Amino acid sequence: MKLTIVVQNLQRGGLFDADGGREDRWPPLAERITAVDPDLVLLQEAEGWADAGHRQLVRAEHDLGMDGLLAPSRSGRGTALLYRRDTLGRRTAWNTDYTDTETHHGFGVAAFTIPGLPAPLAVTSVHLTPYSVDRAITEADFAASRSYRYGPYCILGGDINYPPAAGPGPAWDRMRPYNRGARATLTDPALHQQTAPVPDRRVAWKLAANGLVDTAWHLHEQTGDEALLRRTGSDDRVDQLWVSAPLTPAIVSYTLLDAPADASDHHGLAVILDADLIDTSQPWTYR
Repeated sequence: MKLTIVVQNLQRGGLFDADGGREDRWPPLAERITAVDPDLVLLQEAEGWADAGHRQLVRAEHDLGMDGLLAPSRSGRGTALLYRRDTLGRRTAWNTDYTDTETHHGFGVAAFTIPGLPAPLAVTSVHLTPYSVDRAITEADFAASRSYRYGPYCILGGDINYPPAAGPGPAWDRMRPYNRGARATLTDPALHQQTAPVPDRRVAWKLAANGLVDTAWHLHEQTGDEALLRRTGSDDRVDQLWVSAPLTPAIVSYTLLDAPADASDHHGLAVILDADLIDTSQPWTYR
């Protein structure tokens, strides 16, 4: 069984512009997402999706033909997860324990029973805080740990907000000062005019330390295809999809989603996994 997973930052829910004015960008977002016929959609900045009886979530469910879940969020710009029941069946869990107290934007972990897997497949849509790399490292550690709550088979994707573990550096000249301040390693300010910034990759390193694998970088290492490392935001590849080690053999493809161009200020991405190729030789249970 092949699973297509989409990651997409909605940019203020796809319902507002940068200043909070009404701007319905859901139709181009839906067009972008449906173009790859996904089984799982991991969304960030689902601002306004719970309003008026979850009106926008229900709209998305109808337009995509999927079931949807919203995670609690302190910021009001939380994450959402949609899944295709015809492919994955009914979820067996939706775990948001502690996320609204331990993280800024929040996240949720959904679990599914997949034929052939000795433990559930866990799927996490996450959006790490952009305001502090040190807090983002803690959030990444927390999200990774919670993703393993149901066993060794997990997917974690979303707006990581920081440089990937390896690959081309950010486009510093396009970056706003506040993002540069969060995403560059600290150096003596007196040296800023003399040396180029160095990307702070510790958030991605923390995910890797938890046994997760960046799908784009994994395929790049296999193929050498530089297109796999294209930036998803204006200045860096901040949107990423990671899988646990047993899922690494199942990574089939990675595609950047950039049309329609005005759907969001983030490109989306789509990853195909072949569930029949997941390594089931070393199952374990959470403790």
